Amino acid sequence: MSIGVPNRSSRVRQLIRGPRPEAVPALVGRACALVGLLDVAAGVFPRFRHSRMHTLAEVLPGALGPFAAALSLSAGVLLLLLAHGLKRSKRRAWRAAVALLPAGAVAQFTYRHSLVGALISVALLVPLLRHRDQFAALPDPRSRWRALANFVLMGAGSLGLGLVIVSAHPGRLVGDPSLADRISHVLYGLFGFEGPVDYQGNTSWTVAFSLGALGLLTAITTIYLAFRPEHPAARLTEEDEVRLRALLDKHGRRDSLGHFALRRDKAVVFSPSGKAAVTYRVVSGVMLASGDPIGDVEAWPGAIERFMDEAKAHSWTPAVMGCSETGGEVWTRETGLDALELGDEAVVDVADFSLAGRAMRNVRQMVKRIERAGYETRVRRVRDIGEGELERIRLAAEDWRGTDTERGFSMALGRIGDPTDGDCLIATAHKADAQPGPYGDLKAILHFVPWGPDGASLDLMRRDRSADPGMNELLIVASLQAAPKFDVARVSLNFAMFRSALARGEKIGAGPVLRAWRGLLVFLSRWFQIESLYKFNAKFQPRWEPRFVVYRASGDLPRIGFAAMQAEGFVNLALPLPRFLRRRTSAARACAHAVAERTMADRDVRAA
Repeated sequence: MSIGVPNRSSRVRQLIRGPRPEAVPALVGRACALVGLLDVAAGVFPRFRHSRMHTLAEVLPGALGPFAAALSLSAGVLLLLLAHGLKRSKRRAWRAAVALLPAGAVAQFTYRHSLVGALISVALLVPLLRHRDQFAALPDPRSRWRALANFVLMGAGSLGLGLVIVSAHPGRLVGDPSLADRISHVLYGLFGFEGPVDYQGNTSWTVAFSLGALGLLTAITTIYLAFRPEHPAARLTEEDEVRLRALLDKHGRRDSLGHFALRRDKAVVFSPSGKAAVTYRVVSGVMLASGDPIGDVEAWPGAIERFMDEAKAHSWTPAVMGCSETGGEVWTRETGLDALELGDEAVVDVADFSLAGRAMRNVRQMVKRIERAGYETRVRRVRDIGEGELERIRLAAEDWRGTDTERGFSMALGRIGDPTDGDCLIATAHKADAQPGPYGDLKAILHFVPWGPDGASLDLMRRDRSADPGMNELLIVASLQAAPKFDVARVSLNFAMFRSALARGEKIGAGPVLRAWRGLLVFLSRWFQIESLYKFNAKFQPRWEPRFVVYRASGDLPRIGFAAMQAEGFVNLALPLPRFLRRRTSAARACAHAVAERTMADRDVRAA
């Protein structure tokens, strides 16, 4: 299902007028990458022996040729690195490209005596200067990890390119050096030393200058990225959180994902009136919002406009994950973006929920079996749980996570037991007669965030791996049965991605395309919880609310999908702590907490 865009006529007019202004940076970026490749090739391969400039080159100083080769190689590598920034209209990339293109042209002309190569660089410089006003995007958030990534990637690239440089002069080689000798020569050359491979004439100088330039380039770019001022990703400030909570108090019942806007790793833009807001996170150049805007629907357009202005100022790709049908209509109407159905949210009306009936037989039997095994449940507000027990719940939730990183972005709060989240619900399962573990008799945890004054939205489910199967079903049933005590009339469960395709594809009469699409989703379920989440949610007979992804162009969908997977924690490009160390850290904290509790208990006994 997709939501139509009412601005179709404006798109037709745009096609008639010609390419959009945003297309110029994209074309310039591709041309910059091409020129960079040409400069690299010019620096790697020997000059033309039958060039018309050969006579003039014979009277030039001997070091000029090797220096020009190193300059051409360096300029080419840097232009390749800048191409992506030029596509995204980055101002700093434009400045660097304007400085590098003339240097590359001079190097082409000096080393290869190629007038065509020099003219190509100059030809690219013309549109850069002519359209300089279109390269005004501000920098992205950045951290010190970029320096480490640059060192690893540039080091690997320099090693590979160095092998090409060493092997690009077969007629000048002295002897027949082995692959190990060539690799040693590259490694020595990157650090500015002479290696075991030798050449005839000035070729050894050319290779040495080129390898030294690669090593110097790797060092300089790494040092620059390590010591430049950080632009950390925006975070939710205390003032922003107070304003968002005020909006949620008035309009929080509209969207079950509203409370997740209070994640503190998100940034926020408010409408000019302050009556609406959009929260987002920037991941890999994608400005990723989640859910509907917060606040009054009448003020949503103002917040959306601010969101789009921020995306344009930084040349970020705008996208929205998991908005409702109403939110998708407003987004597409106000921005001209497109919307595509992403999946369905399972919502259970508490008044209609019952374990009776044939449809609930499996859940009913599982719950009864677990209860007979000695498990009991407790459902409480966070503010009603003591600090000691709350700390045990936090530690258990972290230890039972099952992954190195916390997953969730659009439908996860990212914290448990914060003093400001006193209205959240926590359902816990306990088994008193079991052998006590590091967290006592605690066996499973469910955490719900508020959905307005009369709703709750599931945040996370964690359980002890040694506990009996069915802990999640037990706690969901217990939460739904206890909901009236907390004036909760509706509960939002997990989000089922591509739920309609899975449901329709297994019915009689489904076409071959739909069956093939369902087969692919089932295959992907081996790595991602697609089919399993759908079947788990369907056990509780919910009503399904569609959710949409809003995007600018179909070509952006792969990039948006990858950014969403990063935000949700399925793809982690950072370097996490090894799993065995993480487990030891969690166990150490649990032990420290147990020791602290025993110490406090001993003090109480002595005081008595």
